[in-house]
Amino acid sequence: MRSKLTSVRLTQRAHIVLLAADGLQNKEIAERLAVGRVQVSRWRDRYAESRLAGIEQDLPRGAPPVKVDVAQSVELTTQSKPEAATHWSTRKMAAELGVSAASVSRHWRANGLKPHLVHSFKVSRDPLFVEKLEDIVGLYMSPPEHALVLCRDEKSQVQALDRRQPVQEGPCGHHDARLQAQCTTTLFAALNVLDGQVIGQCQQRHTHSEWLKFLRKIDRETPKGKTLHLIADNYATHKHPAVQDWLAKQPRFNMHFTPTSASWLNMVERFFRDITTERLRRGVFTSVSELVKAIDEYVAHHNKEPKPFIWTKSARDILQKVIRANSRLSSKQNATLDARPVRGVPRTAPRKGAVA
Repeated sequence: MRSKLTSVRLTQRAHIVLLAADGLQNKEIAERLAVGRVQVSRWRDRYAESRLAGIEQDLPRGAPPVKVDVAQSVELTTQSKPEAATHWSTRKMAAELGVSAASVSRHWRANGLKPHLVHSFKVSRDPLFVEKLEDIVGLYMSPPEHALVLCRDEKSQVQALDRRQPVQEGPCGHHDARLQAQCTTTLFAALNVLDGQVIGQCQQRHTHSEWLKFLRKIDRETPKGKTLHLIADNYATHKHPAVQDWLAKQPRFNMHFTPTSASWLNMVERFFRDITTERLRRGVFTSVSELVKAIDEYVAHHNKEPKPFIWTKSARDILQKVIRANSRLSSKQNATLDARPVRGVPRTAPRKGAVA
């Protein structure tokens, strides 16, 4: 009672119990200690029920916290659908589990669940996937000496849109497909892996003639003494007989094609993303010439202080990730990923229907 370490609350409660033991009534104890009679009655009852432990701590206030069954939440999110809906929301899941939407959101973030987003992954069925993967990643991570590695591709059908005006028929409108095609341009770009410089050219069409024109531009704007390694996709234009004849006469040009359905291997796609988000998506263009001018200015600005994109994933790491994706998909997958492993990647157990 006289200890300096005893809390004021516990001292007051102890006085209530001691005065009650002396035979005083609740009213008298309340007057002497300057507290309410209800408070005196409460602590007398708690001491009678639990002795000293009953007055040492307050009872918890409010409703007890509701714990989220994380395993059930994950299972419902990934393996089921709510009634009359295609995916779960935090509020629907909260109502299902009897918890708050904030709790559901917190556990979704902790487990990387985003049911409102739609993701797709198309597995390459190229029989030479492994060889092409090793070839291109090798160029990124160990580029040959006295040579330039250029990632090139086309960003086709870039529209000149005046986003300040409502959609209507006429030039650059959406109602006439023929007129719409006349209000687009195609950006041909080649990204230098070493320093991040970009060679760009806008053209109205996307045929082998425009592709040859861009190849000649690359030939003019690169040092003559350098061997050129061009990474491109499998678009038919790139393999047109006229293109093949021209390349046969240009010994310093070496073509490297990405596997089918694997445009993510082409590093120039990263530049296309930048120009789309930074200049095109919110841009206002009243004509194709204005759009082309904006693209040319962006490329020129980029080349003033270019920054190369650094490729960090080895062919081994990429192939392991692709194999994991294959194992999670139910449709038939490219069996060559198991049959022809990259150096350093262990053979995986053959799946049902796969050739070991």
